[in-house]
Amino acid sequence: MAGRSGRGYTLVEILIVVTVLGIAGALVVPAMGGTGVLRVQAAVRTIVADLTEAQSDALAYQRPRAVVFDPANGRYLVTRVPGATIDPETDTILERVINKGSQFGDSMISATRFDTENVLIFDEMGGPIARPGESTPAATGTITVTGSGQSFVISVEAYTGRVTVQRESTAPSGPPGG
Repeated sequence: MAGRSGRGYTLVEILIVVTVLGIAGALVVPAMGGTGVLRVQAAVRTIVADLTEAQSDALAYQRPRAVVFDPANGRYLVTRVPGATIDPETDTILERVINKGSQFGDSMISATRFDTENVLIFDEMGGPIARPGESTPAATGTITVTGSGQSFVISVEAYTGRVTVQRESTAPSGPPGG
């Protein structure tokens, strides 16, 4: 009697493997749908890191630095402040784009609130000031970042320049009571 040289898979074995793969896929797909949330959080972390770097740069070089926000174009610039004016054309150190379609998914800078319109200025000691070339401390300013059904407010505190992040509560959409 001759022995079989190879053995194939039975229908039952194939069905078991397909079922296990189906269950694994069902668990992975919802987790992959949550990447938009992670991209918004990455945008917030990037902004905080850039603000902290601008503040540290001002302190290290003993020269004022400004972060100029352009929410309409979904970007901001970190610039040098050589005197009483800010000129992004000649003094930009860094440009960052955070808008829909960027590496940050559907994240966007939806609002900014600082003493000088959309500009945050750090003096040579790293404290926020109201205007370039002056020493008047700025009021607490905020940047709002939204996307994937979330909203975060980044605050830069007056006097200290401490940067904090708070998630805003978002109300579920739909009719009330439904």
